Amino acid sequence: INSLADLVKTRTQSQSAIVHIPYDQAYEPGFEDMLRRVPSLEKLERLIDFRPATPLTEIVDRVVAHCQQKVLSSPIPSASASAMSAAAVSE
Repeated sequence: INSLADLVKTRTQSQSAIVHIPYDQAYEPGFEDMLRRVPSLEKLERLIDFRPATPLTEIVDRVVAHCQQKVLSSPIPSASASAMSAAAVSE
């Protein structure tokens, strides 16, 4: 999860700190998630004959662009929307 957070920070050029929050604060009471995950593209390919073709950096870039567009088209002005608008104008 740390490497994904680092990738998002890099791709968004964010100066924000990565904050780790306790499980009980991240999820509602009663929610149960796997405590240990071991993702494996090899296992995915072996079990269902599928291998993702889109690199993770491209996926992150697409999600960031979608979120930025959503903020910019929001009818309620916010500080982050104003900052994004100013950044878009200056480019």
